[in-house]
Amino acid sequence: MNDRRLGFVIAVGLLVLAAGCADPQLGALDRELAGIRSDPGSIPDITLPEIPDYAPVSYEEADRRSPFIARLPEAEQSPRGSEELAPDLSRQREPLEAFDLGELALVGTLTQNGQPSALVRAPDGQVHRLRVGNYMGSDFGRIVSITSSTVQLVEVVSTGRGGWIERTTRLELDD
Repeated sequence: MNDRRLGFVIAVGLLVLAAGCADPQLGALDRELAGIRSDPGSIPDITLPEIPDYAPVSYEEADRRSPFIARLPEAEQSPRGSEELAPDLSRQREPLEAFDLGELALVGTLTQNGQPSALVRAPDGQVHRLRVGNYMGSDFGRIVSITSSTVQLVEVVSTGRGGWIERTTRLELDD
């Protein structure tokens, strides 16, 4: 008999909750909306403000330095470089010297018999195995060191003034 009583209490509670969800003014709302639908009213008359005449103003300071661009420091003399550093242009070019260094990706390193080698992917998708002493990149980059995550190169770059300079750069393993 306890189960019947519990069921009765639950049923009464649900009826009270359902009755609380009813809105006594729902009929009035329906009548109001029906009235608006049958006669939506007129469109309000909106007056736009007068648009002033355009008068162009000439800018007389166009030939002067922009105040929004920082002043550049005095140009330093670029290094003249040395003709002794000039690359051997008669040397047979290696396949990866056809690409800029930014187009090449280090995809892995190997060590065999104590000799490290680097796996480098070219833009065409082919992976090349390189060792210390191989060349890559368009600036005559010679590999001088291979670690577990980097390949260090020494590039020979023209100064544009008849000389050549060396710069060190590296290719890093992408995560």
